[in-house]
Amino acid sequence: MEEKTIIQAVLQALEQHSDKISSKMQEMEQRLHHEMQTMEQRLHHEMQTMEQRLRSEMQEMGQQLRNEMQEMGQQLRSEMQEMGQQLRAEIHAVETRLEAKIDSLREEMQQMNRQLNERIDHLEEELTDTQASVEVLTTKVLHHDRKLRQLTKQA
Repeated sequence: MEEKTIIQAVLQALEQHSDKISSKMQEMEQRLHHEMQTMEQRLHHEMQTMEQRLRSEMQEMGQQLRNEMQEMGQQLRSEMQEMGQQLRAEIHAVETRLEAKIDSLREEMQQMNRQLNERIDHLEEELTDTQASVEVLTTKVLHHDRKLRQLTKQA
């Protein structure tokens, strides 16, 4: 009779342990999901901020160019031709800097994307390892359960 009580207690402890492992797995999955959503929201917000900043800078540059053009219109023709050449050079320099800045931001976004993908891959590996551990533990619990039932039948 005591053996049955002990076996039942062991079986109950194993079931509780299995329940705890399942609960922890669910918690880990929820945390991972939450982290991924948070990262996605941060990236989305950063992209919107960058877009707004670029638009603002482009509007400022456009406004500066318009102001310069109005001033040039008020000068003599000879000065206007000279200023037109200078303006072309400035526009080219601004375009070159803007293209370089856009390329730099694009590379930065790609790097952030790579880092995010690496983080997700790492989290997926951790989850896979945890799932494998749970499967091994579950197999052991089932094996012990079978042994205990066999011992119970033999007793």
